[in-house]
Amino acid sequence: MTTIFAFDLGSPYAWLAAERIDAVLAGSVLWEPVSLGAIFKATGRSSWAMGDPERRVAGMAEIERRAHTRGLGPLVWPDPWPSHYLLAMRAATYADTMDRLRPFALAAFRLAFLEGRDLAEPAHLAEAARRSELDPDVVLAAATSDQIKARLRERTEAALARGVFGVPTFTAGDELLWGDDRLDELAEPEG
Repeated sequence: MTTIFAFDLGSPYAWLAAERIDAVLAGSVLWEPVSLGAIFKATGRSSWAMGDPERRVAGMAEIERRAHTRGLGPLVWPDPWPSHYLLAMRAATYADTMDRLRPFALAAFRLAFLEGRDLAEPAHLAEAARRSELDPDVVLAAATSDQIKARLRERTEAALARGVFGVPTFTAGDELLWGDDRLDELAEPEG
């Protein structure tokens, strides 16, 4: 069975999942870039990192703990975080059309959360493109094209139709699991 992994490059929880999804899941995984901002707008929600300062600090500490426990290296938060990720998600959508989504997404996640680079900056997206063997100029130009904009919108709408309300979300058959901590449940045998 194919598992769909819906993610946004601005989500540190999606980064945690991306770093281990292939090791945890034995089956096929389809990476699906979606616009978390559009999902929040459609569902009337917002990021946990934007509200209560205590919740933000606790959430960031939990992500840092998970990254450390999983041997991912010290987390370096981009400044600002969260930022505006629409161009980044369009770049990821273009990378998918070139069969380079996983390497691009992993490079971008690592730039953001291991090097502290703001993915709203085109120069940082260009570096993710270089690291994933894509032409940075082509990626940045494609990310502003009507075709790529429409493709990201369509994917986000399809995710919403499946019930996705945040990232990371894993869809396996009729099962929808939300959150990095739920990834292991997909690997557990039913019984």
